[in-house]
Amino acid sequence: MSLIQRLFAALLLTAATYACAAPQEVRIAVVSYTAAGKRNFAGSVGIINREGELERELAKRGVKLTWVPVSTAAVGPQINEAFSNRSIDFAAYGDLPSVIVNAAKVPTKLLVPSASSNTYLVVPAKSTVTSIKDLKGKRVALMRGRPWEYPFVKLLQANGMQLSDVRVVNLNPQAGAAAVSAGSVDAFFTLSDAWLLVDKGLAKIVWDSKAAPRSWQMRAELWGDQAFVQANPELAQLVVDAFVKNARWSSDPTNKEEVIRLGANAGLPESAIRRDYDATANDWKERSSPLFTPALADHYRDLAAYAKQSRLIPAEVDIVSTFEPRFVQSALQRFKLEGYWTGATK
Repeated sequence: MSLIQRLFAALLLTAATYACAAPQEVRIAVVSYTAAGKRNFAGSVGIINREGELERELAKRGVKLTWVPVSTAAVGPQINEAFSNRSIDFAAYGDLPSVIVNAAKVPTKLLVPSASSNTYLVVPAKSTVTSIKDLKGKRVALMRGRPWEYPFVKLLQANGMQLSDVRVVNLNPQAGAAAVSAGSVDAFFTLSDAWLLVDKGLAKIVWDSKAAPRSWQMRAELWGDQAFVQANPELAQLVVDAFVKNARWSSDPTNKEEVIRLGANAGLPESAIRRDYDATANDWKERSSPLFTPALADHYRDLAAYAKQSRLIPAEVDIVSTFEPRFVQSALQRFKLEGYWTGATK
């Protein structure tokens, strides 16, 4: 039996297992942080966990909710491995790893689109670099295969450059921050943790994505194991309902300060989070939109093409076929949120 035949047989067996046995547990992988000996979840998951409604609704059906913590050091690889060995049912994580796992024939479904995130290009505090063009032939710390690789490449392309024009040093965010602080790399491409380096006087920001087209900013969404979702649509709907309700709450400008306060559970000070949100190109409400839009499809098509071209995946993948909008559509209708978000993008 060939490898492809064995994989197909394994997928059929998994689907049959889900169909025959009602699950007693829903497992959702999320990024976790530990502070003062206590595990915290930032963002939407932190709010859903605090409210407890999803846990109660699952309990009514005899199903336990389990948050599966994932380290910030390697979110994508950890979650992809968990999807591969069927140790999780859902995950809230980034776009590029999602493309990679589907290209590896581990089928997942995009269930709830979510917010795009800002990215930053930082250089040592005393550097004379003022733009990406100054980094041609220079060392840039960037963790390959993580969601922020794509916006970095888009930044290069917008300036007539390509990835081969810089010397990529493949480092995780913690190591990248240390490297740029020590001056052992010429730049570091990262997320809102850039503000920590700025506040410590170790680095300065020379570019951020706030004014960049939303279509090439990095994204994080809710994904589900395809076999689990198909076999357990009621449970999938409950999970999606929780994320859509959270999107509605988070998108209300009157809750902005609370969103920032809860975001600090991730270890960043509120001042850094507030600066990360300041002057973003999209208004506060649309930032949390869970809509499936043509722009979302274009983003994922471009991302999948980039992954193939850069050899992060071995073959083309129709990533838009993984979109499963029916659960969000049901939630919007039942919660009377149709028309609340416009899906407008820059």
